[in-house]
Amino acid sequence: MKKKIKGRRNKLWAVCITGIMLFTISACGRIKADENLIPNDDKERKIINLFGPMEKSKPNVSNIARTAFDLTVEMAEEKFDLTVRYRTYTAENYQEKTYDDVCLDRVRNNMDDLYLLNPDTIQILGSEDLLLDLSVLDSAKNLRDVVKTANTVNGKLVAIPQEVVAYGLFLNQDMFDEYNLALPNTPEEFMECCRVFKENGIETPIGANRWWLENFVFAQAYAELYNGGSTKALIEALNKGEARYSDYMRPGFEYLKELIDKGYIDAETASTYEAIEGESADFLAGKTPVVMAYWGAANSDIAYGKTDFNLKVIGFPSKLGQMPVVSMTGYAIVKDAEHLEDTIAVLDTILSDEALQLYAETNKVISASSNVEVDCIDALKPLNDRINENIYVLGSNAGMNVEQWGNTCQIVSRLLNGATVDECMAAFDKLQDEALNRS
Repeated sequence: MKKKIKGRRNKLWAVCITGIMLFTISACGRIKADENLIPNDDKERKIINLFGPMEKSKPNVSNIARTAFDLTVEMAEEKFDLTVRYRTYTAENYQEKTYDDVCLDRVRNNMDDLYLLNPDTIQILGSEDLLLDLSVLDSAKNLRDVVKTANTVNGKLVAIPQEVVAYGLFLNQDMFDEYNLALPNTPEEFMECCRVFKENGIETPIGANRWWLENFVFAQAYAELYNGGSTKALIEALNKGEARYSDYMRPGFEYLKELIDKGYIDAETASTYEAIEGESADFLAGKTPVVMAYWGAANSDIAYGKTDFNLKVIGFPSKLGQMPVVSMTGYAIVKDAEHLEDTIAVLDTILSDEALQLYAETNKVISASSNVEVDCIDALKPLNDRINENIYVLGSNAGMNVEQWGNTCQIVSRLLNGATVDECMAAFDKLQDEALNRS
């Protein structure tokens, strides 16, 4: 059972990070983890070791996401006359270990200088005080507040991404117009849209998969926590056990249960669908008016970048209106890195506004810097407007003592497979009690 759970968590984070750099964490490549993937023609050059899930792009190979990162790395290499050596995770090298397991081991044994980490790993290693406080970087002062909030542990900014990944509802605007429906803001408005679609012969108004339904929960659970001016105090109350995660989560789970009970979500089918692969065909064919996905899917031709209808991407319904859900990974430096000063200089360059502008323009994404803006397609403007207004909820927050994204997804999966809302809330209480016992 333990191996099965590891595999599921590994797949889960692969789905999450797909929206960030098209990472394939579950299994990719045949490169040995400690192989230097850059020809070392000049052995006198300084080396910075980067551990991540993908190797450096090879010549003449098209990989937009990876190429964008490589371009920023090359800026640092040229500026400081050094080489960033990519050390790569592969499942075959680590057998049953997940990417997170390997990162934990390598950081604790100080094996590399720079790491790309998932939120739960950022949380663990930040709590162990093994990661450098990146507020020392000049580029840190330009970061969006959402980045600082998501990756701050015990008051220290321990990881920074190059982009902000936002999840939203992808809507067929033409179908909404056909039935004179306004784009929904609140849970009640969205429920009414589903009722109208159902009554007009749309068998399943919401196309869903087993990974992303938790975004409905996050939007309702944390809308006021992140947008009410008391975020720090409310999270502290959760971490101390003065408040319960289950109390925040219950309304979202009850809402999902109602969507399932009314036939607006096919729970049995959703529980078997992988992200986009299952529900996209009906959405693209105009049979399903609503799906959910991450920002980059609207730009990708293999996802929803080419539709025959008017596409709109909005936030998930909440009591505060349309709410983007943001998930975050980040680059981190080990406090005792062998090449600490050079690694700080490299990361500062990679995260500079100049580098992030190049990255964002190449990948058409939301930059981690508040100074960098890239024109988005019309379909994404409703989601982009909310983020620019600094309105969002976090699906991953390293400052919370219970990991959010993976745990919530797994508990939503239990709901899809017949668990009651009370049983799901008991699972959150158990996770919180375990976290309190560790602290």
